[in-house]
Amino acid sequence: MESYEKNLGGRTQQQVDHNVKVWNRRNIEISGVKEVDSFDSEEFLLQTNMGYLVIRGQNLQMKNLDLDSGVVSIKGKMYEMTYLDEHQGEKAKGLFSKLFK
Repeated sequence: MESYEKNLGGRTQQQVDHNVKVWNRRNIEISGVKEVDSFDSEEFLLQTNMGYLVIRGQNLQMKNLDLDSGVVSIKGKMYEMTYLDEHQGEKAKGLFSKLFK
């Protein structure tokens, strides 16, 4: 996995590739995650290096969250995985921020 370092205000942050690994639709590991915007047992909204990623399913639970390395692990049955373009991402972020205030 290639990476490069970016200096942000005196702080060094590593930029990792965005990869998604799925095992039997029950375990998901995602790298290149910048932020977890929202999540519940049916939907996760993640901001990744490649845009917003929505994962929908049943009994979804976060197994691991390491934003320093940009890795998120989710377990549960996955039904759908969708990338949102920038315009849709702003809509989704606005909708979720209103729901979770």
